Amino acid sequence: MAVCARLCGVGQSRRCRRRQPQVDVDGGPSDACEYGSGRVNRGGFPDRAGTAPVQPQTLSDLPPELLVEIFSLLPGPALADVALVCKKFRRILNTETIWRRRCVEEFGMKEDLRKIEAGGISSRDLYVKLLHPYRHILGLWQPDIGPYGGLLNVVVDGLFIIGWMYLPPHDPRVEDPMRRRPLFRIHLWESKKATVECMYGHKGPHKGDIQTVKKDEFSTKCNQTDHHRMPGGRQEEFRTWLDEEWGRTLEEIFHEHMQELILMKFIYTSQYDNCLTYRRIYLPPAMPSDLLQAGLFKGTYGSHGLEIVMLSFHGTFAKATKLTGDPNVPAGQLTLDVDLSRPVVLPDLEQQRNIEELSRLVMGVHEEVQREAEQGASATGKGAAERACGSGEEGIEAEHGACSDSCQPSSSTSTNPPEGQPFVLPLGVMARNDVYPRTCRKSFYGTGLIAGHGFTSPERTPGLFVLFDEDRFGFIWLELKSFSLYSRLMDHLEHAHAPNMERFEAMLQNMQSWTS
Repeated sequence: MAVCARLCGVGQSRRCRRRQPQVDVDGGPSDACEYGSGRVNRGGFPDRAGTAPVQPQTLSDLPPELLVEIFSLLPGPALADVALVCKKFRRILNTETIWRRRCVEEFGMKEDLRKIEAGGISSRDLYVKLLHPYRHILGLWQPDIGPYGGLLNVVVDGLFIIGWMYLPPHDPRVEDPMRRRPLFRIHLWESKKATVECMYGHKGPHKGDIQTVKKDEFSTKCNQTDHHRMPGGRQEEFRTWLDEEWGRTLEEIFHEHMQELILMKFIYTSQYDNCLTYRRIYLPPAMPSDLLQAGLFKGTYGSHGLEIVMLSFHGTFAKATKLTGDPNVPAGQLTLDVDLSRPVVLPDLEQQRNIEELSRLVMGVHEEVQREAEQGASATGKGAAERACGSGEEGIEAEHGACSDSCQPSSSTSTNPPEGQPFVLPLGVMARNDVYPRTCRKSFYGTGLIAGHGFTSPERTPGLFVLFDEDRFGFIWLELKSFSLYSRLMDHLEHAHAPNMERFEAMLQNMQSWTS
């Protein structure tokens, strides 16, 4: 009440009256009333003749156009408290200029809101009834679809909030752009009430529901699942799904094992009927020392097709975590773990074609890592710091010799990228796509996660991480004699970056627990 009184300039009475000038006991004006010469009439009030213009004493004394500008700078949730101060403030908050600015600055709306207002939807209703109530679901999410996972991006699009499911390009075209499919949308009807609609199926939008389970988690529910059915039954649904997912018919897929995997995925995913639970995921924070810009990549995984991974950097290690997975290695698991302190110098092209020579180089580093592990050497201990040249002290040499400049994946790579060296896959190594870069910048020792069906007997197997450029890298799985090519996801993703590294690492740990 005291705060409201100071804002409005009222006294202790209930009526919103302007504070009267105070007169001292001698009949003269107090200091608060002296605007100019200080002359006072008989009633004890300042004499307006010959005085300077009256200066505003409270916020409510300011002209309305200035109050509009001030209120436009406040965050939307604070405006509800401002409206409770007095009637004048409440009237001013009906100005559309204030809410247009809130929609643009807080939600990045690029549409002409004046045209939307001409259609009968005010910017205030748009903010109060749609954008603000559903602000907590904007950003990136991973659906709980067993081992398959997924990537959902919830964005503001005009009068709609739309949940787009991101799908990799058709196998094996890893460098093609991502595909999108709407799963739900929220909008305002003529009644100016937010309405949730399910977009799954082939019969158009229908009734749906969204519930907040807890912080960073929400669920969707379809209230008319009959809209998901097709006249031709499950066979027609499967053919349509196969064309969307793989861009081909089952007869065109000659590999029997791949046919089984595709049919298994259709049966498993279609049972949810778009009734899913989503958990928030973040993009990794950018660090100046990163080998390349962290982010999302799509990569080839043999018979499983293309999958989405998140590349992040943790000290001298680069980690790739699956956002979409398969029955062998599910979503949420650490598919690649690369030690940036252990570079591998590639031989000439003729020797690169020899798988035995490449295996000798990588296995030599692998055996060294195992020996250190057996001796109790810690990755964060003094030995690892010396190998990574992270101590910054001159003259320090690692156990196996002095650290070279190639041990430092930080400034030398980001500011002055080295010229590419020739690269070719060894003979006998399988690749889903014959079109891959023929030059690379650097290569490092790393391990990849492999497992049996149902994530049985998981183990990390040695391999070679190859950095091609800022947007592409590859991994040679020595044990599988297979090559995976990864290409950056170029889509602009808003409301997705982690607030700090601690939150991001906690999210990674939670992701692994969801599918372990």
